[in-house]
Amino acid sequence: MKVTKLLALGLVFAILFTGCAQRKRINGHTYGIFTQQSKQNPNIEYEIVIGNVIWSIILIETIIAPIYFIGFSLYQPVSPKITDENMKGIIK
Repeated sequence: MKVTKLLALGLVFAILFTGCAQRKRINGHTYGIFTQQSKQNPNIEYEIVIGNVIWSIILIETIIAPIYFIGFSLYQPVSPKITDENMKGIIK
């Protein structure tokens, strides 16, 4: 019985400290509501990490998981922004 509880607790901690953002080789970091000013790069396009939103909803009662996922890891870098208006439809 103790082993089962210990494994369940380990699984909960593994889920809590694992985000769903994908690592990309773009000079940008994931950011959330609390870290937007310090980590958001204006030259990079970001998208919402759907997995982190889902985990926030599932683990809403823990309070800590939604704060981490939404506050610090809500957006992930996708690609560099294109500054040339003529190239917007060509390169992505």
